[in-house]
Amino acid sequence: MGEQIPLHTVTPDRSRFTDSGKIQTRSFTGYFRRLRIIGCSVLFLLFFGTVWLSWGGRQAVLWDLSTRQFHIFGSTFWPEDLVLLSAILIICAFGLFFVTVLAGRVWCGYACPQSVWTWVFLWVEKVTEGDRHQRLRLDNAPMTRHKFLRRARKHALWLLISLATGITFVGYFTPIRELAQDMATLQVGGMALFWVFFFTLATYLNAGWLREKVCLHMCPYGRFQSSMLDEDSLLITYDVARGEPRGARKKEADYRSQGLGDCIDCQMCVQVCPTGIDIRDGLQMECIGCAACIDACDSIMDRMGYDRGLIRYTSERALKGGRPRILRPKLLGYAALLLVMIGAFGWGLVSRPLLTLDVSKDRGLYRYTAGGDVENSYVLTVRNKERSPRTYHLQVAGLEGAQLNRSVSGQVPGGKAVDIPVAISMDARDLKQPSNPVEFRLVFDHGVTVSESSQFTAAVR
Repeated sequence: MGEQIPLHTVTPDRSRFTDSGKIQTRSFTGYFRRLRIIGCSVLFLLFFGTVWLSWGGRQAVLWDLSTRQFHIFGSTFWPEDLVLLSAILIICAFGLFFVTVLAGRVWCGYACPQSVWTWVFLWVEKVTEGDRHQRLRLDNAPMTRHKFLRRARKHALWLLISLATGITFVGYFTPIRELAQDMATLQVGGMALFWVFFFTLATYLNAGWLREKVCLHMCPYGRFQSSMLDEDSLLITYDVARGEPRGARKKEADYRSQGLGDCIDCQMCVQVCPTGIDIRDGLQMECIGCAACIDACDSIMDRMGYDRGLIRYTSERALKGGRPRILRPKLLGYAALLLVMIGAFGWGLVSRPLLTLDVSKDRGLYRYTAGGDVENSYVLTVRNKERSPRTYHLQVAGLEGAQLNRSVSGQVPGGKAVDIPVAISMDARDLKQPSNPVEFRLVFDHGVTVSESSQFTAAVR
């Protein structure tokens, strides 16, 4: 195992923040910003678009709480399939561990919903209030009509995005078309309205007000990431050997003769950082790996005519002049676990029964008919997880002399469950013991047989 990278907690310079403690980031351009915009656009499209897709006459992705079914395109999951859904979460967690060992906190910088929505809210702030220096002046200015209107436009757009987010999120748990229509006609139910309001408020507060505080104080990921990183993990690092000592200089100056490094101490890397850190202080828990500092520094290097990469993605080993290792025990271990879990999940998904039978015995143990036979009652629950309806015929086996009181046949609609009340009777003289095993068999029209056992009880004389 590689040596772990020490993670530092650095007390930030308060001059980087406004008087209210708010971080005002500066606008910038660059390769990683374009990459993040593409990623955010894809994630937004998936989140806001998937909920409106239809599949087989119903919403394609829907966790239907009323029927306790989870629909994912052509598959329907029932409560007994929750182990598979739990497996998805475990696989995602180990996938995050694998990515962290390989490339640090790229999830936080590019795909985490908190980061994605925060970037969108920052863009709205720039559109309505201007760039960093304009927002700083606006923060320090007294409340005027001009300032009020700018702030009102910003918060109105924030609330609009938050409302769309809340409606869409709730739309994954209740049909989105019905929800949107009820919201438009002010006929939405109290529970749905509560959750829409809750997630609207949560989005507005987290992305608009709390921002980096969620990453710094509420998310546990930054706290334990150091246990997964090693000297070969790809991280955003500042090249101390090249950049120090830092200092201002003219573009044409021979800064080497002045004893200076490539860093001109312009503070651009600090001004674009959404968590307000100085990456030159070393790897810090607060760094979310967004690469904003790389884009900002590269733009300065271009202006000065220096080589790019003063701040870059690299590993601690490479930064020290060593040869980076991609294949290493920790990474291979996570990869092996991921492959095993994905394989097990695939096997479980393919092999799960799509037609199931549950048998519940009536609370009354038994009763005698007018003809002197013993009768037991049951309720059979048949679930059809397929999309097509299935026709069935019920048979009883395993207990000689037991007969159904009526012929039981019927149809189970696709994606539905039906309850079938049945009764079994037999001559009490044929019973040798008070509890006797009996088997219910459902024979379906496409040749599949599903069976479930229960007990037939009676008093033995």
